[in-house]
Amino acid sequence: MDSTVRTREFIFRGPHQERDQAPSAALLLADSPMVSEVSVAVPNRVLASYDLREVTFSEIESALEELGFHLDNSLLTRLRRAYYAYCEETRRANMQVSSNCFGHCARRIFVRHYQQSEHGCRDQRPSHWRSYW
Repeated sequence: MDSTVRTREFIFRGPHQERDQAPSAALLLADSPMVSEVSVAVPNRVLASYDLREVTFSEIESALEELGFHLDNSLLTRLRRAYYAYCEETRRANMQVSSNCFGHCARRIFVRHYQQSEHGCRDQRPSHWRSYW
C-alpha cells in the first residue's frame, strides 16, 4: 500500500439523528475522483480511502459540511480531527504539496456530482446561440 493513501472514518451526528446521512455521504464520496474507496461502517459512520497528495481529511470534512451534512463534534472526534489535520499537513509539507482548497472544497471534490445535478448555473440556450465566433 502506498504511504500517501489514508483511510479515515467520518462520523455523522445531526440534530435529529438522521440515519440517511452516512449512506448519502458515501454515495457522494464514491462518485468523487479524489476518493478511492468508500464503505458505510455502521449507520452513522463512513470509511473513506484517499490519496494525501490530492486531498486531506479536513478538506473532505469541510466539503461535507458545505453540502449540509452534520458531522460529530464530540471531544474525542475533535481531538482526532486535530491530530489528522496536523499529521496530514505535516506530511504534505514534507512532500511539498500545497493545499488546493480555497473556499470551494465541495466544488473541487464533488465536481462530477455538481456537473450532473440540476442547479441554476446552467445556460438553457442551445450551444449555437451561445457561441458568436
